Amino acid sequence: MGLDVRYARSGGVAIAYHVVGDGDTDLVYVPDYMSNLVFHWESPYYREFYERLAQSFRLILFDKRGTGLSDHGGQFAALETRMDDLRAVLDDVGSTNPVVFSGHEGSGMAALYAASYPERVRALVLFHPGPDFSDDSSQAQQELADLRERWGTRAYSDELLRHGCPTLYEREEDREWFANELRLGASPAVAYALNRAFLENDLSEVLPAVRAPTLILYRRGSVGEEPALAVARQIPGSRSTPVSGTDYFGFFLSHDIADEIERFVRGEREPEVPDSVLATLLFTDIVASTERAAELGDRAWRDLLERHHALVRRELGRFRGEEQDTAGDGFFATFDGPARAIRCAQAVVDGVRELGLELRAGVHTGECELHDGKVAGLAVSISARVAAAARPGEVLVSQTVKDLVAGTGLALEDRGERALKGVPDTWRLYAAAEAPADVVAASRPPAA
Repeated sequence: MGLDVRYARSGGVAIAYHVVGDGDTDLVYVPDYMSNLVFHWESPYYREFYERLAQSFRLILFDKRGTGLSDHGGQFAALETRMDDLRAVLDDVGSTNPVVFSGHEGSGMAALYAASYPERVRALVLFHPGPDFSDDSSQAQQELADLRERWGTRAYSDELLRHGCPTLYEREEDREWFANELRLGASPAVAYALNRAFLENDLSEVLPAVRAPTLILYRRGSVGEEPALAVARQIPGSRSTPVSGTDYFGFFLSHDIADEIERFVRGEREPEVPDSVLATLLFTDIVASTERAAELGDRAWRDLLERHHALVRRELGRFRGEEQDTAGDGFFATFDGPARAIRCAQAVVDGVRELGLELRAGVHTGECELHDGKVAGLAVSISARVAAAARPGEVLVSQTVKDLVAGTGLALEDRGERALKGVPDTWRLYAAAEAPADVVAASRPPAA
């Protein structure tokens, strides 16, 4: 089998991919941290493992945005944007119901994809999905700073092998091979961003929303065993299975992984039509709307509301939001990613000021029930209450949203814990900073 690299377009960014085999079932591999299609294909370690998978599946390989052969896109992409890249690759190859396989850092994107698009995932397989980072925040930050300064050097790559994959550390040629994998897979800045996002992205609200049949693979005695089992406990109905070896990374050293995936997929029934989905919810509300309506009169107020609605709907279209309901002067919409929801809310809040209006907005991500294509459940109530707690002109978000947008550059200011009416417990909320000038400018329609 030769290497046939192709490119899928995702928002104008080229994402490199390669398809191997012609099995009846698709399996897409989401790289852990970084990859390079050419380097991996020419490596006996990866190629032998990939060709084993291709005996049972149509295997879809790709380089994530900013790594390997794929475009960077100008800035480090949010988790949801990288998830869009996965969807673009699957659309390009005509894959509608693949098994999604990943490990380590790539597990977050794979799990988010499975929770957000349950109808498009046949099964989810994760190898050592939990982060291997110190619980000490200051120590973890020091480790990240060390990575940023020393990425790609032999001394640094040798340390990684000693800690995470002693099997490869035994031979000089393997140590040199691994150093080159790091150098060709990602630049120091991208490697830092990926690892920082892995540390800061909290998936505790995402994992319980996964409904695809899930297999968690781990190596007994490795530093990744307990984090992997912790992830398994959070995904309903997941199965955990040990595989050969004791290393934290280097999944290709365990060829029995391919056997476990094959057995798992063969034994699983086709998933039923999903009755729940992970979604990001946005509520907006016009401040002092009753007073403005009384001041303007019915006709003028109705005209102003129509202009408001048109502006909100334009922004929803631009940020891929789906309108769920319009209750008088407020909007309820859903998104498949929290960063898009925040930026949409910022653009709307800024845009309506030119209409002489002030908005408050709230954003939350959670598992929602599906009823005739509409979302419902506690997450909807939480989102509405977050919006109600916002000040005029403010976009408030929940802790869950904050954890999912780590590394995107969105500035969020801690507003403390709040009791939300009718919602159990207290909730820590954060205010999004003013929308950047480029977002604001892009949100305005062109001059006539």
